[in-house]
Amino acid sequence: MMHVNRWVVAGMFFSLALLGAGAAALAQQPDQAAVIRSIDAAVHARAEGIEGYLVTEHYSVFRSGDEEHPAAEMTVKTIYRRDTGKTYIIQSESGSAIIRKMVLDKILESEKEINLPANREAAWITSANYEMKLRPGGVQRLDGRDCYVLDIAPKRKAPNLLDGTLWVDAKDGTIIQIQGVASKSASVFTGPTQMMRQYASVNGFAMATHARAVADSGLFGRTVIAIDYRDYGIQLTPTR
Repeated sequence: MMHVNRWVVAGMFFSLALLGAGAAALAQQPDQAAVIRSIDAAVHARAEGIEGYLVTEHYSVFRSGDEEHPAAEMTVKTIYRRDTGKTYIIQSESGSAIIRKMVLDKILESEKEINLPANREAAWITSANYEMKLRPGGVQRLDGRDCYVLDIAPKRKAPNLLDGTLWVDAKDGTIIQIQGVASKSASVFTGPTQMMRQYASVNGFAMATHARAVADSGLFGRTVIAIDYRDYGIQLTPTR
């Protein structure tokens, strides 16, 4: 009977274990093209599946490093209709009238323009507007959800398109979070704007829950804008 050195046997088992671990890691790493297709599908499903919605949005503007005392605030009821875009009803406002006019009113005007039916698709977080690269590591956890993480770069420069990072649900490709730097400054008076937006699943669709933007300007200093979204009422597209 042939005698086999126990260290040789142990080495064989160790090598097999490493091989198995490597195969498992490869199995967990998803196909990048499949993940990107799922993101595109989720965005299109949201666009087609929602006929309209109502949401309450609260805007806070902070200045000069003070993020406890807003320089201006505004609460609006946002009404979205797929065939017409967004309209706003201001429910309350306080603080600096100049900041409300120069900052918050401008944001609402910009959002209204972006969400016009003719413009909407150009702002979608899809492979038509972004180069997307899946980060290695497989499934990760964010806000209690399994997700994939992608590096994204816009295919054109625009204030609402970010160069940064995207987190999507590993099951269905819906967006969980996006953050980065605007690819184009919204104003000649400000530098690049850092932006972040978080989403939750509402009726199976990704809907914003919180957003934050930070801009620095040699003329105006540091400005932080925080937006909280609550009380969604969604009207689904009738089944044809």
